Amino acid sequence: MSSASFASVRRSVAPLELFFDLVFVFAIGQLAEHLLHELSWRGAAETAVMLVAVLSTWALTSFDATFLDVARPRTRWLVLAVMGLGLFMNAQIPHAFAGRPWAFVIPLVAILLLVDLAAAVTAPTPVLRRHYRRVTAWAVVSVPLWLVGAAMDHGPRLAWWAAAAAVDMLGVWLAHPLPRDRLSSRDLVFDAEHMVERIRLFIIIQLGETVLTIGTAISGAPVDAATVTAGLGVFVALVCLCASYFQGGEDILARHVATTPDKLLPVRRAVSGQYPTLAGLVALAVGAELAISHPTGHGSTTLSLLLFGGPILYVITQAWWYRASTGQAWVARLLACLALALAGAVTLRLPPLASVLILDLVLIALVTTLRKVHQRVLTGMTAGTPT
Repeated sequence: MSSASFASVRRSVAPLELFFDLVFVFAIGQLAEHLLHELSWRGAAETAVMLVAVLSTWALTSFDATFLDVARPRTRWLVLAVMGLGLFMNAQIPHAFAGRPWAFVIPLVAILLLVDLAAAVTAPTPVLRRHYRRVTAWAVVSVPLWLVGAAMDHGPRLAWWAAAAAVDMLGVWLAHPLPRDRLSSRDLVFDAEHMVERIRLFIIIQLGETVLTIGTAISGAPVDAATVTAGLGVFVALVCLCASYFQGGEDILARHVATTPDKLLPVRRAVSGQYPTLAGLVALAVGAELAISHPTGHGSTTLSLLLFGGPILYVITQAWWYRASTGQAWVARLLACLALALAGAVTLRLPPLASVLILDLVLIALVTTLRKVHQRVLTGMTAGTPT
């Protein structure tokens, strides 16, 4: 297929792609469970390493489904194979640093090699095949690190896997460059609108899985006034995080991608932003479970880091994207992050229920402000104001 004909197709998000996303968002509950049971700095590092593995495989396969066209039978089989491997890999998250490292690593390595090699061979254009040969070269570096880490004892395993995760994440962030051989976005035919919709739906599914995780915490807690108030408060916080993006923010992303000459760059930034976004939601889910379980107990540094740090990661990622891509709608988000950090420090000794309610106040103020900010930005973009 020629580049011209490949570029002319505007594809809707296929049901198979949504099905694929569900398998990987299942990991949110698994990551939250691991962090809850290993509530320490090491446990946080282990959770971060596995989160990077999950999102790197999601990002690589999602780009493949867009570049290679998920409507092609060969691409559909690739996505299905990654789904099956990913389901088994994500199921092993609570056990990866315990007694089942190989059960986590083997499907992960199989995904990395399968996706990279398949795309390097079957990509429809020479430029795209060359790009995927660079992606494969990065996998050649990270795969041995994953395998060696699995063979190590629990102690040193984290260092090996952290190095492997860093290689995979940097590859996604930097578009897998090699010396004197870098990705030129303008040389690649890319259905940017398709990928924008993928990101939008993936965020919705992430938020939905976080709701399920928090709902499980509510179901396991006693039914009294403090617990119900804490549960509702956490739900309000999650609704606010959702509204901070879907209250016009997704329209700004879509319009910016539609009008910018380099359509791939803002999409790459949005995909890169999924790492801290998912980390923030996992942290919030664990903090919410702690708050719901003991709403009138004592506050702690751990609770504040989770309950306020999670939303900070989520919101500051949005601020970074808007600042880097449009130059607008980022100041209010940055101020909200500063307010959240201050609130986290102030509530260190307050009961968890008070922390949840203060969190709600900050996020409600943010959403109220962003409603006006997003409308102003969208008006300017419609009128042709440079972004």
